[in-house]
Amino acid sequence: MPTASPGRRVAIVGGGLAGIAAAIRLVEAGYKPIVIESRKMLGGRATSIVDPRTGELIDNCQHVVLGCCTNLIDLYDRLDVLDKIQWHRTLYWTHANREIDRVRAAPLPAPFHLLPSFARMRLLSRAERREVRRVMWRIIRLGGPGRLTWSGLTFGEFLDHCKQSDSVTRKFWNVIITSACNLDVKRVGAAYAIQVFQEGFLANRWSYTMGLPTVPLVALYEPAKDLLRANGGEVCLGTSAKAIAFDGRGVTGVVTADGFIEAAAVVSAVPFDRLDKLVSNAMRTSDTRLQSLGRLEVSPILGVHLWFEHTIMDLPHLILADHDVQWLFNKGTDELGRQHIHAVISAADEWMGLTEGQIVERVVRDVHRALPRAVGMQPTQVRCIKERRATFAATPGSESYRPSAAPGYAGGEGIGNLFLAGDWCDTGWPATMEGAVRSGYAAAAALSSVGGVIEDIPPGYIARRLGLR
Repeated sequence: MPTASPGRRVAIVGGGLAGIAAAIRLVEAGYKPIVIESRKMLGGRATSIVDPRTGELIDNCQHVVLGCCTNLIDLYDRLDVLDKIQWHRTLYWTHANREIDRVRAAPLPAPFHLLPSFARMRLLSRAERREVRRVMWRIIRLGGPGRLTWSGLTFGEFLDHCKQSDSVTRKFWNVIITSACNLDVKRVGAAYAIQVFQEGFLANRWSYTMGLPTVPLVALYEPAKDLLRANGGEVCLGTSAKAIAFDGRGVTGVVTADGFIEAAAVVSAVPFDRLDKLVSNAMRTSDTRLQSLGRLEVSPILGVHLWFEHTIMDLPHLILADHDVQWLFNKGTDELGRQHIHAVISAADEWMGLTEGQIVERVVRDVHRALPRAVGMQPTQVRCIKERRATFAATPGSESYRPSAAPGYAGGEGIGNLFLAGDWCDTGWPATMEGAVRSGYAAAAALSSVGGVIEDIPPGYIARRLGLR
């Protein structure tokens, strides 16, 4: 266990994106962060694993970065891994007819930059495209303050209010929102879903652009270990936190399976249900942020890796409308010429009880529906990875349970040297990697009074004039 002087030492429980982000900003501010991670790799729920069957390094699930993710991009820049992100300005969609729709920004100002591509989408009929345009205009005019008026309702209720047909909801709205928020339109809070469209598709021309890692996810985080250790920090992998120590006035460190780590402050960067097991009743009594941890819910994600003997997909990715699977990602071919396809199912509650055989049968059926060259082919190798507690559930009203990074000092409540991070905290974003990094930056700034969250890309002039601000 680390033995450096605790004066500037900060124990960070959790080595996911929130913990990495907090650690990087704290070491830049002169602190000595000690990252405590139970897994053998950094990255938390957005990392890689070694497949026990083959020994291959594979991602637990495909994760992407969008142009609007200013803080995640900033973290990649600090880790000097931006060159390992490949940006895609064209998004590929398909439907049951296997035709490919290409969505790409035209040389028009936001929020009209995607309108020509949308007008050509064969996914929707002309009447259905009119339905979508009406809602998009409504979302533009709502702006940031207007979306908050829908906080108590689901996005499905918002769409019903806007008279969206079941067909349009199923083929368009639900595909985007389930992927972005890990909840379908019937469960996700309307304000979160409206934000996805406002900031991801409408505010400016760059925000929708999608970045895909060209390396395993864990390779994006490896530089963090060297950076932290070179500046007096530590990374303790394979170390399980058992409790956050509290003396009645403040936290004093972290009890781990390998011993006690003394610290001047603690940043909890683990999921809310994990934090709930690390804190005592005395801590809950002393800090109101810890009293609603049991009120948040989770939503699962399923990643399915499939290897095919021959190439079946030339596109880098494919969005599947009105399928069980939402995304297919092309992971390239190996030295034997086998193509690796990664299928992703968000909000995968109904999949969690299925066997691997049942999952593969359903996924391959969708692969055959979407990719003509795959018809008649079965994968030669598969690996299903269930993340049962992948994200918090951004349901209506959940924002009232999402705590701030720093304690509230009104009435003397709060543990002054305990800071919270994680995508489930009050980041202003739904459950995303961007939200996780924002929370880590916010926790580091609250502790050090240095830095803070990176500003959003400002809306374009016309978008701003129309209400997107």
